[in-house]
Amino acid sequence: MLKKLPHTRSARYLIAGAWNTTFGYGIGIALYFLLADYLHITLIGIICNLISITMSFTIYKLFVFETQGNWLHEYVKSYLVYGAMAVLSVLLLWIFVDFGRMNIWLAQALTILLTVAISYLGHKTFTFKMPN
Repeated sequence: MLKKLPHTRSARYLIAGAWNTTFGYGIGIALYFLLADYLHITLIGIICNLISITMSFTIYKLFVFETQGNWLHEYVKSYLVYGAMAVLSVLLLWIFVDFGRMNIWLAQALTILLTVAISYLGHKTFTFKMPN
């Protein structure tokens, strides 16, 4: 098997990030419209994050970093990175929607922009860190 060039991984990361962001945004909006009459925005945000984190981890593991084995170990590490982002995301949604009276479309988009950069650094340097 040919070794992939580092810039190829960067391109795959950008593609995966675009997919994960689109998926997370879409699932957040869909869950809001399906569940807003029954659940508070914070619970909807938690459900959205559980689904989105699992999707993101799977895409990064299989498509971007192509690591072998260690599914549970890397999944737990991804939750350490995403856990902080999930708490921040739910908090921001709550503030934007309940206190800022912001439209859910804009609130979700702003939340994603604020958390995506931090999660990138976490995955690059922690979750899927390659041994030297």
